[in-house]
Amino acid sequence: MTAAATARQQGAAEPTPAGALSKLIKDANDAGITYQEMEDRGRDPQGKTLPRQWYQKLVKTPPVNPPSYEQQVAISNATGRPLRHVQEAAARQWFQYEATELAGYDEEVRIIVGHLAGKSKVELMRWRMMIEAAERAQREAGE
Repeated sequence: MTAAATARQQGAAEPTPAGALSKLIKDANDAGITYQEMEDRGRDPQGKTLPRQWYQKLVKTPPVNPPSYEQQVAISNATGRPLRHVQEAAARQWFQYEATELAGYDEEVRIIVGHLAGKSKVELMRWRMMIEAAERAQREAGE
């Protein structure tokens, strides 16, 4: 015998989409980096690691407070993403802050961004995938 599914209660909370940092970690996991590998690779400036459960929790039930700078360094090392990307994702997830300026970048980066401005979402995704593949190849080659 099967019971009928109950209807969603009026006013019940809707599931919230994953935050930017949670998504960054989930994407790394989906790309093949296990949470255990994240624990092993993710060292903060003092050489401490974050337990694999910490990464899992950040993806499934993010804490109220953002990770500290040291934890962000560990996440960067764990996922292979630049620290700046981790910091921007944390800012979006906890402070709804979106970086829109190119301060701190040299002229070459500004020119590249200028070329990509106005491209379609598909074209931007293609360029991002090419850049990430090049970074991955460089890491794997030990450069």
